[in-house]
Amino acid sequence: MSSPEVATPTAEAAPMPVTPAVVEPAPRKDKPRSLWTDAWYELRRKPLFVISAILITLFVLMAAVPQLFTSADPLAADLNRSLTPPDFGAWFQFGKQGQFGFDLQGADIYARTIYGARASILVGLSAVIGNMLLGGFFGILSGYLGGWTDTLLARFGDIFLGLPFVLGALVILSTFAPVQSNPSAFRITSLVILTFIALGWPSFARIMRAAVLSTKQLDYVHAAQALGARPGRVIFRHVLPNAIAPMVVVGTITLGAYIGAEATLSFLGVGLRQPVVSWGIMIGDSRQYMEAAPYMMAFPAAFLAIAVLSFVMLGDAVRDALDPKLR
Repeated sequence: MSSPEVATPTAEAAPMPVTPAVVEPAPRKDKPRSLWTDAWYELRRKPLFVISAILITLFVLMAAVPQLFTSADPLAADLNRSLTPPDFGAWFQFGKQGQFGFDLQGADIYARTIYGARASILVGLSAVIGNMLLGGFFGILSGYLGGWTDTLLARFGDIFLGLPFVLGALVILSTFAPVQSNPSAFRITSLVILTFIALGWPSFARIMRAAVLSTKQLDYVHAAQALGARPGRVIFRHVLPNAIAPMVVVGTITLGAYIGAEATLSFLGVGLRQPVVSWGIMIGDSRQYMEAAPYMMAFPAAFLAIAVLSFVMLGDAVRDALDPKLR
């Protein structure tokens, strides 16, 4: 008889060491940059923007605080210094009179050139802001409401667009401030600004209208309208922030054009007039002395050309930064 098999206990397997699970941090989701943040990031890397911004900053300082650049009075005249040529040795002595010479009345051309930036930039900046506000308002109404409102505003703007800019300005300024009159500095400056606004707002309205028409078709605008948002909230919260970029670009470029237009009208004698100091007035006063004293025109014309070029360069840089297709 066979002996019963005795079951031998089997050795249990040793437990495997448990390795603590390494919890990897969730990937960081960076907040998407807005259009303006992305544009600023692009602008900082463009030499064209840096150069134009530095030049415009200098011109703005000349307009706001001319005392930083000269202590001379631009209206002070001394006939004993009439048509004195520039003192090139004084160029290394900051703020000294005679750096650019003296005009027919004996006024310091350097001081007048520095103070001339104030009137030119004031006219250009005020006209652009006025056009952006007025044209932007009509453009939003026209593009968002559509229908008969769009048709009426478009035909009304065509009346002003049909006038050539310089010709229309000549007609308006000659009518309300004839050459024979002697309007105050505030009145003639305000009249020039209002003339630029009256003739320029339709162009800004068309640009804003086109931007609103393309923006209001986007999904998030339709979603806001479906949720019952009021038209005013939809416009200011969703449509306007995305439609204003083209206005900023055009306004920057147009500012330089307005500075040149102001100088042109002042040169023709229908724009700014004495006792206002502007580059256009200085160029107009020097046209009879091109051979005897060419420096009377050279310095204000150079400052005018650099200022206009700076704003055009800035506008080109801003346009490239705001348009992803041009990067």
